[in-house]
Amino acid sequence: MPRRVTPAAGDARAVAHDVLVRVATTDAFADVLLARRLDDADLAPPDRALATGLVYGTLAWQGRLDHHLAALVSRALADIEPATLAALRLGLYQLLFLDRIPAYAAVDASVRLVERSGRGVKGFVNAVLRRASAAGRSGLALPPASDPVGRLAVEWSHPRWLVERWAGELGLEVVPAVLEANNRAAPTTLRVNPRRTTRDALLAELAEEGIAARAGRFAPGAVDVSGGAGRLRTLAAHREGRFAFQSEASQLVAALVDVSPGARVVDACAAPGGKTLAVAERMAASGRVVALDPNRQGLARLVGEARRLGIAEVLAVCGDARRPPLAGRFDAVLVDAPCSGLGTLRQHPELRWRRTPDDVPRLAVLQGEILAGVAPLVAPGGLLVYAVCTRTPEETTGVVTSFTAAHPRFVVEPLPLPCVGDEGFLRTSPHEHGLDGFFAARLRAAA
Repeated sequence: MPRRVTPAAGDARAVAHDVLVRVATTDAFADVLLARRLDDADLAPPDRALATGLVYGTLAWQGRLDHHLAALVSRALADIEPATLAALRLGLYQLLFLDRIPAYAAVDASVRLVERSGRGVKGFVNAVLRRASAAGRSGLALPPASDPVGRLAVEWSHPRWLVERWAGELGLEVVPAVLEANNRAAPTTLRVNPRRTTRDALLAELAEEGIAARAGRFAPGAVDVSGGAGRLRTLAAHREGRFAFQSEASQLVAALVDVSPGARVVDACAAPGGKTLAVAERMAASGRVVALDPNRQGLARLVGEARRLGIAEVLAVCGDARRPPLAGRFDAVLVDAPCSGLGTLRQHPELRWRRTPDDVPRLAVLQGEILAGVAPLVAPGGLLVYAVCTRTPEETTGVVTSFTAAHPRFVVEPLPLPCVGDEGFLRTSPHEHGLDGFFAARLRAAA
């Protein structure tokens, strides 16, 4: 059944507004919603890029936008209807951060977004954004320098609790670089399918299509796309399975599952499948990767992607890794555990506004339960790879330390990869490596 084309489909700002309202009122992720809206919309490439930039920029800078809006309106922002607040944020984002869009155009476009809400709402949006335009960037105040954490939180648009946490863990002098890196757009990164092409051949093919791309810095199969990313899914190289979309840090994690052809592997938290398929691509037809996940829809997408890439060695199993419905022993088990996701704020800027301090210890408990659940599946001498896309101590070294203390047959094994610190763990970050913030440990079971 074809997707319904929304009334917003023909206008970049309307598409962005629709996505922002849905993100604010549901648990959906912006990248998924935006992809669907762009599929529905008949937009030229520049307008698709504008819609994408508006969504990610407005979400990333939402904290600062709300700080300024609170000074411009006479009511609590929580009392403003979501569609109206999204229009205000969109307009103010353009006024503050997009030099190429004239102020009058930004204001007028936001007023049109609430046209159906009535004259009162239109007048309200118009008045607020005109006051912001008149004040200019220098007239919209930040918190005082006497409160450095509060000022950084607003200036770089992160929740205060997160700035305080990073100041304590990394030092206040490092925090601005961390925050600035989180607000940069994440690159579009591809993973070469070694069964169907090489990285050099793919780069040449992309160049012939007018797609600007270069080899990744760390992962041997990574390709960073800097121009023409919106066309990638229309290419024969995608249709014929010569590449997949996967961040470079995620590719580094998958490379830790270093097993011989013909091995038996479990990916215990598999959906949507990037790491599962990256592991399977390197295995011979005699091998098997069991993709375990409780999300049936996610597993269905994984199976479809495996078919596109020409990978037949994946078996999808729906189940909870804390109580895996599997028998026997496996050469390797990968646990890419549910986590706070604080290392992926470039790709998922909405997470910074959804997460709370209580989420970190709660998720650390879940991660420990998953490791304990899959530990019996690891054969003697086998590998257990643990990874999360965050760098909080509770979810990284804390989980590994607790697990190895309770399961002494597992010991930490040094990693033969870049971005590995003195402790032997993989640690990547936007501000140090230009990668998402991942942590991974490789644990070897006693023979």
